[in-house]
Amino acid sequence: MSRSPCPPLTDDEWPESLADLRDGFAGQLNVYRTMAHHPALVRAWASLRQHLVRDSALGSNRSEVVILRAGHRLGSVYEWAHHVSRARALGFSDDRIRAIAAMPEGEDGLIVRAVDALFDQHRIPPVLESELASAIGRAAVFDLIATVGFYSVLGGILMTYDTPVDAAIAAELDRNPI
Repeated sequence: MSRSPCPPLTDDEWPESLADLRDGFAGQLNVYRTMAHHPALVRAWASLRQHLVRDSALGSNRSEVVILRAGHRLGSVYEWAHHVSRARALGFSDDRIRAIAAMPEGEDGLIVRAVDALFDQHRIPPVLESELASAIGRAAVFDLIATVGFYSVLGGILMTYDTPVDAAIAAELDRNPI
């Protein structure tokens, strides 16, 4: 097993320049503890994260569909595990979560097709974009595109630095696998 050159930072290693973020989102998860090796990036990341995770026009359920599918497409064990947990907390059934990894029907399917188009074609084709905008609104389409990009970057960081799934999430999925 290889040792990551950028393992999640401990509280003792936490950069002073990010002291104000340690007790918030940045100190809570291994992904941000890994990113803390580059404090300026974490600082710049905060506003976009706030918008996409908390204030997105997608809303929490649609956003979770996007993130689950992106995590699945990336093959990011970390993102998939964390967002299975988050989806369950939002009330998603395990059947719905499994369908997102396959090809769901209805609105989830429409969203999954858009995520897949971004991975496969690097764009949402006009007919699909029009259908999606009619169903969820154009601002939500922009947020879907930005969310896929955001989580693609996170997935690249996570997989490059072999960031471990946070212990509480790993324990949850060990008790109740998907």
